[in-house]
Amino acid sequence: MTQPKTTQLVSALAAKIADKTARVGIIGLGYVGLPLISAFTNAGLKCLGFDVDAEKVELLKQGRSYIRHIPSERIADWIQRGVLDPTSDMSRLSEADALLICVPTPLNESRDPDLQYIESTARSIAAVLRPGQLIILESTTYPTTTRDVMVPILNKNPHGLVCGRDFFAAFSPEREDPGNPNYTAAGIPKVVGGTDDASGDLACALYAHAIVRVVRVDNAEIAEACKILENTYRAVNIALVNELKMLFDRMGIDIWKVVDAAKTKPFGFQAFYPGPGLGGHCIPIDPFYLSWLARRQGMSTRFIELAGEVNTSMPRYVVSRVAEFLNDRSRAVRGSRICILGMAYKKDVDDPRESPSFELMELLLHQGAILTYSDPHVPALPKMRHYHLPAMQSSPLTAEFLASQDCVLISTDHSAFDYDFIVQHSSLVVDTRNATKHVTSHRDRIFRA
Repeated sequence: MTQPKTTQLVSALAAKIADKTARVGIIGLGYVGLPLISAFTNAGLKCLGFDVDAEKVELLKQGRSYIRHIPSERIADWIQRGVLDPTSDMSRLSEADALLICVPTPLNESRDPDLQYIESTARSIAAVLRPGQLIILESTTYPTTTRDVMVPILNKNPHGLVCGRDFFAAFSPEREDPGNPNYTAAGIPKVVGGTDDASGDLACALYAHAIVRVVRVDNAEIAEACKILENTYRAVNIALVNELKMLFDRMGIDIWKVVDAAKTKPFGFQAFYPGPGLGGHCIPIDPFYLSWLARRQGMSTRFIELAGEVNTSMPRYVVSRVAEFLNDRSRAVRGSRICILGMAYKKDVDDPRESPSFELMELLLHQGAILTYSDPHVPALPKMRHYHLPAMQSSPLTAEFLASQDCVLISTDHSAFDYDFIVQHSSLVVDTRNATKHVTSHRDRIFRA
């Protein structure tokens, strides 16, 4: 293919993007994919939604949501207006002008990056790839993944199409804050880096329709490293306050009041808060991509490794504190009735990914506790890759139920919980989130962990 042909392909796709006739394919219809669909459809573009989970696809076709902050009414509106066409048929990937990959990137058992979902998605695209398509990876990963992992797979397509000549590739890290109405997918600036100038231009033009601000960087590697830096920064600082919490607990100092005092400084300090462990897809996982990459370069990332050790130790610390508080009441963990409040990884969402609540549950079960949980956003305990827990349903927080528990452990501080009511009817409340700070009565029943 000659250079003028490439120019024609770029011009044709740029024109489609400019007049909003470009069809956007979103691969992975989860906590990243659905908000992106919302952003693009609101901007006047039509979307194809791809997911290997046929149950999700069927729910979307019926106008039903499975993510709390994306209401069913919005899904139904997309379907009714014909701006979203959900499918599990990967042969239809060729119908999209731009394909955005939003698939999971977990760690394997040895805490190395597991790119199987990116690789399988790239193979599916390669099988039906056509000239002039734009492929954008959004899944969080380590620097060089787009160029060295995804693009070579795409280049193995049956038609001999070559990236940068016949099709285009870029990386733009997902930035999501589920449950926070102030930061929607459309309202968070988007970092974009192409594998070449044309790819970067096309990706920026596409996102400019739907996102409040597009931040162009020199290449895909900078965009990939940007995301890792953002989440490693948070992981290290959370580890710092978690470690200080353990120290200050021993000294009888309230870490929450310390942080509140420190954040009155208008410069040089950003508040981070302790908790029972890290949750969500990003912070517990992404820094390990960087430490893995450093090992490949013959280096060690001591801050990251130490932060990982501190953060992953927090569930065990919480369980040890629960055991202490029960022991003060002449009870052992074994045989005690313990209710965990909150299985989602953060406040007011239904996302259980990497939630420390599952680790707490497994540790407490191993010590012989009689466990229940309550979470208005997680009505049934989902199956998790790394945990083998019994089937369980969320328990209603009645006065009788709370009174029957030896300990109520607050792991996720959902707004829906009535903390005054919970403390009033419980004999022991262990609070890992400072959720009970405004409770004024029966404070002798509340302990921090």
